[in-house]
Amino acid sequence: MKAMILAAGKGTRVRPITYEIPKPLIPIFQKPVMEFLLELLREHGFDRIMVNVSHLADRIENYFRDGQRFGVEIAYSFEGRVIEDGQLVGEALGSAGGLRRIQDFNPFFDDTFVVLCGDALIDLDLTAAVKKHKEKGAIATIVTKSVPKELVSSYGVVVTDESDRIIAFQEKPSVEEALSTQINTGIYIFEPEVIDYIPPGIEYDLGSQLFPKLVEKGAPFYAVNMDFEWVDIGKVPDYWQAIRDVLLRYIKNVQIPGMEVKPGIYTGLNVAVNWDKVDITGPVYIGGMTKIEDGAKIIGPSMIGPNCWICSGATVDNSIIFDYSRLGSGVRLENKLVFGRYCVDKTGASIDMQAAALDWLINDTRKTLNVEETQEHQAIFALLNKES
Repeated sequence: MKAMILAAGKGTRVRPITYEIPKPLIPIFQKPVMEFLLELLREHGFDRIMVNVSHLADRIENYFRDGQRFGVEIAYSFEGRVIEDGQLVGEALGSAGGLRRIQDFNPFFDDTFVVLCGDALIDLDLTAAVKKHKEKGAIATIVTKSVPKELVSSYGVVVTDESDRIIAFQEKPSVEEALSTQINTGIYIFEPEVIDYIPPGIEYDLGSQLFPKLVEKGAPFYAVNMDFEWVDIGKVPDYWQAIRDVLLRYIKNVQIPGMEVKPGIYTGLNVAVNWDKVDITGPVYIGGMTKIEDGAKIIGPSMIGPNCWICSGATVDNSIIFDYSRLGSGVRLENKLVFGRYCVDKTGASIDMQAAALDWLINDTRKTLNVEETQEHQAIFALLNKES
């Protein structure tokens, strides 16, 4: 069976991560989120998969290639152009426009197919959802999920009649205005005929343009409300919560990698640490080839990526640190995400450490520090200890 993964977006709400990593490659404990989607699709018999790409397209294609090692077959539809120096410039066509482009190139979708957004962790019985779609005689189905009413303002709300036919949409309504607690999860089931409703050659969106048109035209358009595990990673706080939930074992379909060396403490290969001289409270994950110096303190839930270096006297508290990050002596990192030269808080606000001349606090482990820099770190650490 056939499916499509939407992977062309810029991921602006997940910056600074998406400056360098496209959303489908954002790692959940070193495993890209899109890889979980491929596993789900394969499990339910969807093994011929189209992926539309635009922003950092080559990164996605180079990682997943033709899909063989994931047990599926993948092809890519690039949305953009190549400029004179060979650089790819993404020009996304929107979620619906990308679908139409594939079908106009050569009719690919010839039977019931599934479309998934490439930025969510899903544990869904897709087979059951498709069965319900067909029982309704639908041309299009949105898989929805019920949330507590106090949370509806964070989501796109789907309003249905007594037969589950979709009659309206509300984008992040207030609690008082919400007409439903069913939310759009970005999981869609379509018949090929739905593509006829998408105008060719222009940017066109599923949620804001195609779906309202289907309602207006009276098309057989339904919601299938299901109870399943769904973790959206559309914003930095969502990603933060996803990592925390895995560490706290709230997410069942994602395993913490590595070896549990102490209760709640997991490590990758060859972590350099003297367990008797550090203070670590789980749940914590420490990636391979990471060094934790004596006197460091780590408080979970926290994730430290591979090839990091946590210096003596540094504290990591409820934080996420991506690979190749050095946390200087005496630095306290609390409720922060470190990605390269950026330090991000839980709201998504970021500081460019280099631009702010603070890269002596957090820098790249691959950078060789000179004697003056090392002495400066030690002097600052001593001063901080004296003041405290």
